[in-house]
Amino acid sequence: MEFFSGWNWPAIGAAVALTIDMAIRVVALFVVPRNRRPTSGMAWLLAIFLLPVPGLIVFLIIGSNRLPKHREAKQDAINKLVSSLAERENQGLISDIDAMSPGLESAVRLGQTLGAQPMLRGNVAAMTIDYELSFRQIADAIDDATDYVHVQFYILVHDDTTDVVFAAMRRAVERGVKVRVMLDHISAVRNPGRRRTAQSLDDMGAEWTYMLPVRPWRGEYQRPDLRNHRKLVVVDGKVGFTGSQNLVDSSYNKRGNMRRGLHWRDIMVRVEGPIVLGLEAVFQADWYLETDTYLEQLDIESFETEFPGDLDCQIVPSGPGYASENNLQVFVSLLYTARRRISITSPYFVPDGSIMNALRAATARGVEVELFVSEIGDQALVYHAQRSYYEELLNAGVRIWMYRPPFILHSKHFTIDDDVAVVGSSNMDPRSFGLNMEISMVVRGASFVRDLDEVTDYYRANSRELLPEEWAKQPVRSQLLDGLARLTSALQ
Repeated sequence: MEFFSGWNWPAIGAAVALTIDMAIRVVALFVVPRNRRPTSGMAWLLAIFLLPVPGLIVFLIIGSNRLPKHREAKQDAINKLVSSLAERENQGLISDIDAMSPGLESAVRLGQTLGAQPMLRGNVAAMTIDYELSFRQIADAIDDATDYVHVQFYILVHDDTTDVVFAAMRRAVERGVKVRVMLDHISAVRNPGRRRTAQSLDDMGAEWTYMLPVRPWRGEYQRPDLRNHRKLVVVDGKVGFTGSQNLVDSSYNKRGNMRRGLHWRDIMVRVEGPIVLGLEAVFQADWYLETDTYLEQLDIESFETEFPGDLDCQIVPSGPGYASENNLQVFVSLLYTARRRISITSPYFVPDGSIMNALRAATARGVEVELFVSEIGDQALVYHAQRSYYEELLNAGVRIWMYRPPFILHSKHFTIDDDVAVVGSSNMDPRSFGLNMEISMVVRGASFVRDLDEVTDYYRANSRELLPEEWAKQPVRSQLLDGLARLTSALQ
C-alpha cells in the first residue's frame, strides 16, 4: 500500500479519462462514417465529439438502422418470393411501362428493382379525408369479408372513435372469418389505451402480434427507435386501404393534444383490383417477420381477368429490410420527371440534399412547386428542423402553404403534373427514409390526380401562404432553435 501512497491519483484519473476520451473520438472517426449518409455521419460525430461517453452510449443503442440478421434473412426471403411471383409469365397484370414517358418508366423500374413489386394495371381507387368516415368505410369492407381480414397500423387503439372497426372485426370473427392484426410495439407502449386494445383483440379471438417488439427478456431486440410506420387493411384480397391515417381518435387520446384542441387531418385510399395483391404482399412479409408463419400464397390467378378500373398502381415498401432508402430514390426520380407542376403534402418535411436539389432544379426549369405543411407542430425537434428549410425553399421559388390550427395536417402525398401521384405513410424526412418501415403507392392516372387536386384545393382554402417578407422577420431565438434542430435532424 505504501507503494501506491505516493501516486498522484487525481492526475492519473485525469490521464485515464483523457485517454478514453481521445480513444472514443479516434475510433468514432473510423466507425461512424462507414456506409452512412454524410449528414447522419456528421451529426453522430458532432454528438460524440461534444459528449464522448454519453454520445457513444447513445450511438451503441440507436446508431445502427440494420435489423437483426435473422430478420434481414427473412425479409430477403419474402422479397424473393414476391419478385418470383411478379416475374411469372402470362399474368396479364403488369402495366405496359414501355409505353410510359422515359422518366416515369425509369422511376417505375427503379421501384420494382428496390421494392420487389411491379406496377399493376386495371385498378380503381377512391380517397377520403373525412377522419371518421374512413373508419366506417373500413368497417363496411370488413363486414363484407368472407375469408380473411388483415389489419396493420403503426398506431392501433381501441377507443370510442375506432370502436366501429373493432366491432366489425369482432363480427367477422364470429362468422368464421380469419382476422389478423399487427401494431407497432413501441407506439403501443407510448400511446394511451394499450391494455384495452390488447384485451379487445384477445376477447374477439383475433390473431395479433406486435411489430418490431423491444422485449429483451423474450429475446426480442433491435434498435429501439426503428418503427413499422405502415397503415393498411386488406379484405379477402379484393379490397384494400392505405394512406396516412392511424387507427386511433383524431386527438390521439393525449391530454396535451386535447388541452390544445389538436386534431389530425389525414387521407386514406380505398383500392380494388390487382394492386390489392401488393398490399397483401407487404402484410404477409411483415406477418412472417413477426410470427415466422407463412400465410396463404398470393392469389394471382383470381385477378387475371378482373380489372375493375384503369389506374396503374405500384406499391413501394421501404425500410431497413429493403435496399438503401428506396422510397427516397423513387421520390427523387419522380420529382425529376415533372414538367409543369409539383404539389407536396408532408407533415414532417425535412428534405435531404437530393430532394432539395430536385426541387431547385424543378423551379429552375419553370415547374410550379408548392408545399403543404402544418402551421403548428406536434413534435418540437422535427417542427423546428422543418422550419430551417423554409428560407431555402422560398428563395428557390417554392410556395409554402401552412394548414391552419388547431389541426395537424398529417396527410402524406405528392403529385407530378397531371397524371402521377404518390400516397402512403412516408414523410419526406430522414426518419421515414432511413429508419421507418413505410408503404407508398405510386398511381398513374389522370382521374386519381384530379381527385387529389380537389384535396389540395381544400388544404389551400384552409391554409395561409407563408411569404418571404414574413419569414424574414423571424426572431433570432426562432432562428437559433431551427438551426440547432436542423443539425440533429439526421438522428431524429
